[in-house]
Amino acid sequence: MWSWVAHRVTGVLIFFFLFVHVLDTALVRVSPEAYDDVVATYKTPIVNVMEYGLVAAILFHALNGLRVIAVDFWAKGPKYQKQMLWTVMGVWVVLMAGAFYPVLQHTLRTLFGS
Repeated sequence: MWSWVAHRVTGVLIFFFLFVHVLDTALVRVSPEAYDDVVATYKTPIVNVMEYGLVAAILFHALNGLRVIAVDFWAKGPKYQKQMLWTVMGVWVVLMAGAFYPVLQHTLRTLFGS
């Protein structure tokens, strides 16, 4: 049940990110100075942590989407859906651990020094 909710929530979060991304990119044509100001706010530690959350959402949504496809199109999918969910969660945790420093290095250096 919770994977169904998480899949939809991550999908909505990704949609809103893409919507904001299109809007802020379009701002460059309206006012390059305003665009530069917006991009400057993206370099803050809080936004960097939000980027890590975005990576988490995209990665979970993609991996769980593959699981949903397997459940729908593989004859034995419904039988193994719980095991596939735990596999998705394990792969997600490993990949998120591997993404921790590459994504958050700017914030870690800002907070703790080089």
